[in-house]
Amino acid sequence: MSVAQFMAAANAEYYATRASVGADGDFITAPEISQMFGELIGVWLTDLWDRAGRPAVHYVELGPGRGTLAVDAGRAMARGGMKLVEHLVETSPRLRDEQRRVLPGAIWHDDITTLPKDGALVVVCNEFFDALPVQQLVRAPDGWRQRMVACQDTLFLPVSGKLVPETIVPESLRDAPVGSIVETSPPGVAIIRALSQRLERQGGAVLVVDYGYDGPAAGETLQAVRHHQPANPFDAPGTVDLSAHVDFATLGAAATLTGSIVHGPVSQRDFLGSMGIAARAAALARQSPARADEIVAAHQRLTAPDAMGILFRAMAITARNWPIPSGFS
Repeated sequence: MSVAQFMAAANAEYYATRASVGADGDFITAPEISQMFGELIGVWLTDLWDRAGRPAVHYVELGPGRGTLAVDAGRAMARGGMKLVEHLVETSPRLRDEQRRVLPGAIWHDDITTLPKDGALVVVCNEFFDALPVQQLVRAPDGWRQRMVACQDTLFLPVSGKLVPETIVPESLRDAPVGSIVETSPPGVAIIRALSQRLERQGGAVLVVDYGYDGPAAGETLQAVRHHQPANPFDAPGTVDLSAHVDFATLGAAATLTGSIVHGPVSQRDFLGSMGIAARAAALARQSPARADEIVAAHQRLTAPDAMGILFRAMAITARNWPIPSGFS
């Protein structure tokens, strides 16, 4: 099977059966590190909605994890008069059960095709695109080949597959050295295009926060995490979280083709800094002196260059008639 098929099958099993997010799981996401992350996204959404004229709007989150971000963002949005029903795009029954405990009034969707059509959409995608399957192409002596995964007994190994047309490789990378790997994410591009088309019809914005780079670029980024430690992506599929770095440039180009406006990406450090995370951290520390060290540590983890501050990026996509969002001017 292709690397993309392998990744899709492995992650479907993983998210259906594992307690993936949190200190007791395999990895932790920004909303689980601190309430500040979700609150500031809620402030960002409220400000954008207010400057757009307070239209009828629906909150949407893709890959909402345990629902923590939606809870924290919702609390901030409610303070600004933006009280919404959450629309959650989630396919894992186990995660839906967790989300239902904290968001009992939410509406769940298997994919974006059933999202509401009677108002603007504000869509949050935090560490969503990195979990989508990536195709890998490997440069062989005789041309570019699709990278496949083969199984021998119980051992899974990457191998070279059939030759592919050179035209599917970005032109700037076609002469890369033998052994070079190029990754693409057709599902990610398709989702961004579909969401951008909805923005042009309905109005609204999409916020993407993830780890990634400005492509196209050669290099393998497929990775696995188990108990907060790196693992072999091909070892025991379905028991580890598989992800790959997000090509923000390609996602942005897909959105631009529909007529939407792309803002950024900017570093997570700059995005959260522009939204006032330092002031929020100071306020929380004053309110809870016993947790001051914990709050400072969370602030640093979210924004420090050697933590999540630089590798993680934020990119916004807005309908043409919506204002420039905060943090991207």
